[in-house]
Amino acid sequence: MGNIYLFSLIAGLASALVLIPFTGRRTNKKEEKKSKTGVMLIGIALIIIFIFTFYYVTNLDRNFTSLWGLAIPVTLLGTIFASGKERLIKGALFLGSLVFGAVLLSAFVFNANEKYEVAKMSEKIEIETFSESETPASVPPKFARNKMKKAFGQVPNTSYYELGNLQIQKVNGEYVYIAPVEFSGFFKWLNGDNTPGYFTISATDSSDNPKFMKAEMEYTPSSYLHKNLERHIRMKYPHHIFYGDVQLEIDDDGKPFYIRSYGQFISARNGFDVKGIVMVDPKTGETSDFRLAEIPEFIDSAVSPEVVSLHNSYFGNYIHGFWNSKFGKKDVKLPSDEGTVANVSPIFDENGDMFYFTDFTSPKENVDSMLGYSLTNARTGEATYYTGNLEQSYMDSQGALQIIEKKFIEKKWKGQMPVLYNFYGEASWLTPVLDSNGFLQNYFIVSAANPEISVYANTPNEALKLYKTALQRGGSTVDGSSKAEEKEISGTVIRVYKEKVGDFTTITFLLNNKQSYVISSETNPFAIYLQEGDKVEVRYLDTGEFFLPAKEILIEGLE
Repeated sequence: MGNIYLFSLIAGLASALVLIPFTGRRTNKKEEKKSKTGVMLIGIALIIIFIFTFYYVTNLDRNFTSLWGLAIPVTLLGTIFASGKERLIKGALFLGSLVFGAVLLSAFVFNANEKYEVAKMSEKIEIETFSESETPASVPPKFARNKMKKAFGQVPNTSYYELGNLQIQKVNGEYVYIAPVEFSGFFKWLNGDNTPGYFTISATDSSDNPKFMKAEMEYTPSSYLHKNLERHIRMKYPHHIFYGDVQLEIDDDGKPFYIRSYGQFISARNGFDVKGIVMVDPKTGETSDFRLAEIPEFIDSAVSPEVVSLHNSYFGNYIHGFWNSKFGKKDVKLPSDEGTVANVSPIFDENGDMFYFTDFTSPKENVDSMLGYSLTNARTGEATYYTGNLEQSYMDSQGALQIIEKKFIEKKWKGQMPVLYNFYGEASWLTPVLDSNGFLQNYFIVSAANPEISVYANTPNEALKLYKTALQRGGSTVDGSSKAEEKEISGTVIRVYKEKVGDFTTITFLLNNKQSYVISSETNPFAIYLQEGDKVEVRYLDTGEFFLPAKEILIEGLE
């Protein structure tokens, strides 16, 4: 704590030098001089105590530029108390502090272009593809949190604690939600001394149950005084500029660490550009400082979601400067606020790397058309903006949620965590649906380009199977623009199953290669005549699924 004492002392003495008048009418009264000296000493002590208390409570960075709010009243009072040339000097200091304060307060107007350059993303047109053979969606965090709360009886001395913030992470190749156990108040902290551990639950399997992992932690966000995590970090790194909440990360051995993103102001104590993380062992309080390029491998989200959300706002609003974001709004795009944490949604790609997803919409009211979406790497902060097919109009995440709400209006079910995927070459929103109590009911998929095409099922993969058929019925293109390779095969039909769906028929058939295929009569009318023993030629997508989507079928004798 030596730094805060020294900082408070220097700031207090500097303030006293400005406040105390050194010139004035002379007096021989010793008692009056002693009285003034006593008042000055008390004033200096009070200023030092005020500065110490303010910085200890707020955890504000201890750079001297952070004292600008104190400098203005101090220099004003110093000017009033002084006289003669001293008043002129202190008046100049007052004017200087006013100008400096005005620069800081107006910086957001003048550094908008710099903010945009910091947040600028590489741009692509084609929407990222997705492997249809994998589970594409995570369990919604609200559902996971509800299950953890119901399992809270596993925690010793349960009345001392409450569930902390939920975070998704990859541990030993598995995607899991993690939530620390936190103190529920000051007196509980005094009695408990440390928290007992954290909960973990699968982020892909909704049937999984929470597991309580024992790991004593003394330095936590819910601890107080010198054991408070944010204060502990500030004491170790008094000059760092932090942004976003602390986050819990677990290494592959199950050992917990807290991390927090730090960086620098864009200019004049305004804006933020992330540079690295501070990592804390919550058991011992040991701290480490890592630049983004050097972070440990087990850390998935070095860049906090709050930082990503802030940069999305820079990118969407400040393409042509500050005033354009308020009035003309040329090329302005607004990031969605439908994310699960700080308006963004964490997802993982096929390599297990974590990204933050955000879709962007028009600033015009009552418009639910998506202009594009961004994916930001949670370890590096590098971001890409995807526009999709510029000839098509895509529905945004808010539009997808409204469709779900109308679909289940009587049950009062709502969607959470909508994420855009490329399913079978079709831009599609996949959204978990929760009931009013926060329990997972189904997964809903709707086409972003053709909202009339939608399905829902108990699992993401079941919904995908239905969606594949729905795309064929709806006349949409189940083409090869997804990762699936288009192939052809010849064989003999050994089993056929036909199902009437609306005005058309879905035909599922098994060939002698023991592989099943599915096709709709809407796009292939002659398929309704398919029967066992027919020799066929099939053009299909090799998606790796049990029922492969067929694009075309030729039946021998019916060409």
